[in-house]
Amino acid sequence: MAKIMIQGTGSTVGKSILTAALCRIFKQDGYSVVPFKAQNMSLNSYITLDGKEMGRAQVLQAYAAGLEPEAYMNPILLKPTGDKNSQVIVNGKVYGNYTAVEYHELKPVFKDMLKEQFEELENKFDIVVIEGAGSPAEINLRENDIVNMGFAELVDAPVLLAGDIDKGGVFASLAGTMILLKENERKRVKGTIINKFRGDIEILKPGLDMIYDVIKVPCVGVVPYFNLQLEDEDGAVTFNKEKKAPIDIAVIKLPHISNFTDLDSLGIEEDVSIRYITRAEEFKNPDLLIIPGSKNTIEDLLSIRNEGIEEKIINYSKEGRIIGICGGYQMLGNTIKDPLHTETKLDEIQGMNLLNVDTIMQAEKVMTRTKAGFSLNFKEIMNISEEEKSVYGYEIHMGDTFYGDNTKYLLDIVEKNSEDFTSKDGALNDKGNIMGTYLHGIFDSIDFRETILNEIRVEKGLQTKKSKTYESLRETELDKLADLVRKSLDMKEIYKIVFNR
Repeated sequence: MAKIMIQGTGSTVGKSILTAALCRIFKQDGYSVVPFKAQNMSLNSYITLDGKEMGRAQVLQAYAAGLEPEAYMNPILLKPTGDKNSQVIVNGKVYGNYTAVEYHELKPVFKDMLKEQFEELENKFDIVVIEGAGSPAEINLRENDIVNMGFAELVDAPVLLAGDIDKGGVFASLAGTMILLKENERKRVKGTIINKFRGDIEILKPGLDMIYDVIKVPCVGVVPYFNLQLEDEDGAVTFNKEKKAPIDIAVIKLPHISNFTDLDSLGIEEDVSIRYITRAEEFKNPDLLIIPGSKNTIEDLLSIRNEGIEEKIINYSKEGRIIGICGGYQMLGNTIKDPLHTETKLDEIQGMNLLNVDTIMQAEKVMTRTKAGFSLNFKEIMNISEEEKSVYGYEIHMGDTFYGDNTKYLLDIVEKNSEDFTSKDGALNDKGNIMGTYLHGIFDSIDFRETILNEIRVEKGLQTKKSKTYESLRETELDKLADLVRKSLDMKEIYKIVFNR
């Protein structure tokens, strides 16, 4: 059956974006195509329409293939909770919490499941585009590998090996990787891709001949360095990149920051710049402060407290504008209780006392796709007269948050996982300058993004604007990606590899 696998000489070499590009190219050429990554490690996750959790990289790849994201595209998701521990998500549901050693020993249990699921995809789609993880040359992990060469052998997939020339040492990385592979694994590598190239390709060409002499694998393309408004691949996001723009949005860079793609739709606004704060002296006086999601809310709150960042937030809250998302929302409340020790060994921790809510960590994770409207409280504070203002996003959290007396809530929930559902979400203070929500991706909603940014524009004497539709921009950018990569790769050779001709 038709398939191809993108592996890399290391992390962040561009496997995810190259996989997305091939998905879009094959779709443009009339094939039904599906992405697949057996195991992903990421704190950047997503909730599908049926309430299952998966990695965001495969979400972008699904959109590139013209599909609604489904958990079967990423059957195993690892969400680190510390240096040695991860929550393991299998087929979209929590499987358990394991140390690295425990999970390594557990991997063989999943092999039959992965093979069966992959074969179902082969029967359903014309082409499966598989993404590896990290590097196949991690020889200490070879024994129980289920995501690189171990998986390629399991499903008999040909491999393209990608290297990042922007980091330097790409030829050594390609040669070293091939040397560390077993002979049968080397035979699977049908081509190499040089990614993120800057400069004159004529200067590079002699190196392509030389590396072929060493590894006996042809280069099927050189992809230039590019900047498109698409999600960064897992682990590759650059948190210090800035653009100069009139509206200054600051984001607290939590040690266990999760779902950083919540900010992507803000980044498409031409008059908005986003910067990340890791030290108190970086705080300055932003127009909007965002406290994002966290995989370990209690530890992250303690961290920013110890760094002096919390004190800056509390001082800023007197006049500044703050939005907390998920874990950030929990931090803004009065207390966070963890009686089951879901996150830490602490029973309780004081929050920032900026919203009159209290959170209790639970054993069960909430995972829903959610639709909502602006609450009357929010409309009154923001002077919004229109009746219909819609918001959409997804929830991934272990805690339940309870309202104190007279607490104003932010959103009226009307739907969860495609079913009618009536409840409240989020909170805001009396002044309306501090608010929190459980909805990841809330800024993707034009009504919410436009409301917040136009309030800032009016205060700064800037012209109000209509916000762009993030989804339509993503489609345009995916087409740009496909065009660029198609021109850079030998697609005739790649189709031969895919169809084993």
